[in-house]
Amino acid sequence: MQLKELSTLEEMLAQLEIIHYLYPNMSAATYSNYLEQMIPHNYKQLLVLDGEKVAGITGFWKGVKLWSGPYMEIDNFVVTPEYRKQGIGKLMTDYIDAKAREYNVSMIVLDAYVENFTAHKFYYNQGYVPRGYHFLKILNKELVSS
Repeated sequence: MQLKELSTLEEMLAQLEIIHYLYPNMSAATYSNYLEQMIPHNYKQLLVLDGEKVAGITGFWKGVKLWSGPYMEIDNFVVTPEYRKQGIGKLMTDYIDAKAREYNVSMIVLDAYVENFTAHKFYYNQGYVPRGYHFLKILNKELVSS
């Protein structure tokens, strides 16, 4: 398996098919629009390749909050179905761990849907623990990807 970090809009746009595993209804225009807003804020993607086939992808970005100081966030974590339970997720979290240490952040954070018990178990096994609740108030449901 090869790991490749993506930092340009063009590289990321080529991954829309894989992003559809998470957000099946996302259009190319919406994906492009959101990436154009995210990339200037340190957003990157990590791709796991098996030859020419994409085995997994995750986004990540560095930020700063008053309560945590500098942190890294994992976003849009996808392992393609045929590669699940083969260590691809661990490859990605190990890479993010190393990148977070390189960036000298205090912690790595992520969101997982409440009903996604498979993801919860995976993240627990990688050393992540829940710290609180992520509350939201939807103002425009048409803009929500999932």
